Amino acid sequence: MKRGKLYKEAVKLVDSTKTYNVKEALEIFEKMPKRKFDETVELHVRLGVDSKHADQQVRGTVVLPHGTGKSLRVLVFAKGDKAKEAEAAGADFVGAEELIPKIEKENWFEYDVIVATPDMMGVIGRLGKVLGPKGLMPNPKSGTVTMDVAKAVEEIKSGKVEYRLDKTNIIHLGFGKLSFGAQKLEENYNTIMDAIIKAKPSAAKGQYVKSIAITTTMGPSMYIN
Repeated sequence: MKRGKLYKEAVKLVDSTKTYNVKEALEIFEKMPKRKFDETVELHVRLGVDSKHADQQVRGTVVLPHGTGKSLRVLVFAKGDKAKEAEAAGADFVGAEELIPKIEKENWFEYDVIVATPDMMGVIGRLGKVLGPKGLMPNPKSGTVTMDVAKAVEEIKSGKVEYRLDKTNIIHLGFGKLSFGAQKLEENYNTIMDAIIKAKPSAAKGQYVKSIAITTTMGPSMYIN
């Protein structure tokens, strides 16, 4: 892969033979050449579990103390008073059955997260083949199927993120913007890692956290000890 000038300059600041503590790594990111946009700082955690087994799944949510730096658009499926609560809490879109054809036939995906009351899941289930591959299906484990739609919307807007294993047993997650500075990013990082460690399945044997790497959107990776 051909790398640009800024990437090559950034790589010079990283010793690929060593692992860093997170504070050191984040301070090195601050010294790297700046892009024309505010890069996301990403976390990649390889776990010693097998995601093929239901009892070794690692999935949950956590509210980052400093948010993600990204404003998420929330769609809420609800009716009556719950729809009004969602609107009052700041949901970007609120509706029910009438939204199904809009999503199915018009490919409407101008939202980042879907929250639903439990009674709406029968309706949303018809969209499984459309929403599933995009990771948009509401799920009780992620707190997006709930009667307390106002709380769900407020948490998402304030920096709630979901972490989950992919098929290669790695969790990928953005945990802030480079402009946050090393201290805020470190606090976000510690919050996520604490949650992942607490989520260790009882069925997991041997070393749980195999490796941790952090990177920026267009920068080099650093392994964390």
